[in-house]
Formats: sequence, structure tokens, C-alpha cells
Amino acid sequence: MIFQSIEAHRSVDGLVDQIDEAANLMIQSINQGNKIISCGNGGSAAQAQHFSAELVGRFEKERKSLPSISLTTDTSNLTAIGNDYGYDQIFKRQLASLGTKGDVLICLSSSGNSPNLTEAINEAKTNGVKVINLLGKDGGRMKGSGDLDIIINSENTARIQECHILILHILAKLVEDSII
Repeated sequence: MIFQSIEAHRSVDGLVDQIDEAANLMIQSINQGNKIISCGNGGSAAQAQHFSAELVGRFEKERKSLPSISLTTDTSNLTAIGNDYGYDQIFKRQLASLGTKGDVLICLSSSGNSPNLTEAINEAKTNGVKVINLLGKDGGRMKGSGDLDIIINSENTARIQECHILILHILAKLVEDSII
């Protein structure tokens, strides 16, 4: 397992250009007065929350708070929307009211096949929100649906999630260093 983890982390080396492009999209959005929005399911939901906390709080340096929200944190919204409209609408419905032109949406999915994320991506496009997909496996049905894909080419969900949090930390560092 340790060697699989190390090998997965090494695969991130091949994603430097995509990570840099993602950071630039986020920096541009924040500099224009917009925000970073994130979402995912299960472990990816936790990572979306973690990333948002790194931006709103801090990552490594004292700095001003950066505008970010995770669509996975409000259980009242999640359960009301899920009950009234269906689980596939839980992020789309929130994004319809919270997303504005110039924002960046980060969708995390280890499979790339999450219907609720696909719905959110479609809503983002309608609102002029840029979309960065952090995906796993072969990218699934979500591959190519946003403005930028960062795909961890692994079949192991745990390894994909490890690489996603590594990438999110790199993004937090790049954004933080640029904004200060």
C-alpha cells in the first residue's frame, strides 16, 4: 500500500500545467472580487470543506480571508433540496443562488460519474462560473464538462483522494502566495 501511495503521488508531477492553470483561474477570480465554490460527495465533500477552510481561514501564512464556500456544509439545504427536488439537484440549486459570473467552481469526484456534480457544472456554465474538475480513474462522464480537468489516473479511490488533497494543498499555497 505504501508503494501504491508513493506511485500515485508521483503521478501528480505530470499535472503541473493543469494545477498552475487552476491556480491562475482561482487567483484571477479572487482578484476580480469573486469567490471559490467547491463540492463533492462523501470523502470528496470533506475535501471540499477542508479546501474552503484553508482559503477562508489560512493555509500557511497570516493574511486576509479569501472568499470561498463549500456547498457540502449546510445540512438543512442539502436535505431540503434533496427531499424536494432530488439528490442530483443539491449542488445545482445552491449554485443557482450563490454562484455569480466570474466565480470558480471546483468539483471533486473520484469516479467522475456523479450526477449531482454534472448538474452543478451545467448550472455553472449557465451563470458564467468557471469549472475546475478534480477527477479520478479515466475522468468518467465528467471529463471535458468543465473548463479544466485534473485527473488522477488511478482505479484506487483512496489513492485518488490522497492526490486530490495534495493538489488542493498546492492550490491553497499558490493562491495564498499570490494574494498576499
